[in-house]
Amino acid sequence: MADTPVITETSQATAPFYWGIDIGGTGIKIGLVDSSGQTLVYERIATRESEGPDSAVQRIVEIVRSSEQRLGVAKQVARIGLGAPGPMDLQGGLLVEPPQLPSWWNFPIRDVISHSLERPVSFLNDANAAAYGEFWLGSGRDDGSMVLLTLGTGVGGGIIVDGELVNGVNSFGSECGHIVVDSSPQAQLCVWGGGRGQLEAYASASGVVQRTRQRLTEGQHSSLSGLLDGQDTELTAKKVYLAAVEGDALALEIVDETAGWLGIGVTTLVHTLDPGSVVLGGAMNFGGSECPIGRRFLQGIINDFRNRTFANVFAGTSIKFASLEADAGYLGVAGYAMKEDQAN
Repeated sequence: MADTPVITETSQATAPFYWGIDIGGTGIKIGLVDSSGQTLVYERIATRESEGPDSAVQRIVEIVRSSEQRLGVAKQVARIGLGAPGPMDLQGGLLVEPPQLPSWWNFPIRDVISHSLERPVSFLNDANAAAYGEFWLGSGRDDGSMVLLTLGTGVGGGIIVDGELVNGVNSFGSECGHIVVDSSPQAQLCVWGGGRGQLEAYASASGVVQRTRQRLTEGQHSSLSGLLDGQDTELTAKKVYLAAVEGDALALEIVDETAGWLGIGVTTLVHTLDPGSVVLGGAMNFGGSECPIGRRFLQGIINDFRNRTFANVFAGTSIKFASLEADAGYLGVAGYAMKEDQAN
C-alpha cells in the first residue's frame, strides 16, 4: 500500500465500516475498512516518537475526521481497531513500556482515542493484529487456527485457535519470539536485552547481524568482511541477504542456520498448539517466495520441522509466507474491531 492518502468510492463498499490504526516506532498506518475487507481510506504518517503520544493522537483524529467528512460515512463507522507494540496492558488500555516508544510509556492510548473519536476501541498487540489480518484476509484465510511469526528487528507472534486470538492473562499471549530455543549458558541474548536463548535472538534481523558479525570477527572469509567496522549500521540483515543472492558462502550459511532455529521454534509451537498452519511474516524473509534465497529459507524451515515432528503432524501442517506484508496490522485490527462489534 502506498504511503500517500488513498480514497476509494463507497458505492461498492459494504457498511458498517471500521478504522484500523497500527502504531509503530517510526510510522502509523491508518485505514478505513469495510466489512468485506476492502480498504476505503489509507494513510501512513510519521510517528514522531519524541513529540509524545498526544501529538500523534491529534494527527490521527484529524485524518479520521477529515476522511469521514469527505466520504460522508461518519454514521456508518461502528468501531475502531488499534494495534501497538508491547509490553502493554490490554485490559487497562495502556502502553506499558514499549521500547520503540519510550516517551509513550504508561499512556492510556485506547481510552484517549476512544474519547477523542467517540467510538469504542478494540486494542491489540501489533503482532496479534498482524496475525488476525493474515487470518481474515491473507495467507491464513482458509485456516481455522494459525500461528504467525513476524520476523523483523525482533520476532513477534500471533496465535489464533478456532478463530480466537490468544491475548493472555498478562497481555503477553502469543509472544512466540520469546520461546526458548537454546538453553546453553552461552546462548545469545534477545535484541531487547531480554532472556537468553530465545527465538528472537537467533531468527530476527538483529540476530542475523549478531551471528554474522561473530563469524567475521572469528576470521571467516566473506564478501561482507569489509563491513566489519564495529558499527551495526554497516552490517544489516538485508546485506546478508544480498550477499546470499550473490552466492556468498557465509551468508548462505547464516540463512540456513536461521531456518534451522526457526524449525526448532515452529516445532515447539506446533507440538503445543497443533494449529495446522504456520505463517511467516515481517520484512526479514530473505526475499520471500519471489526469490530463490527466500524459497531456500522456507524449505529449510520445513525440512527441519519434518525432521523433528511426527509424520502425521508434518502432513497436516502448512508453513508458508504471509501475503499482506505491511498492511496486515491495520487490516487485522479493523477486522478484530468488526469481530468485537458483531459480538456485542
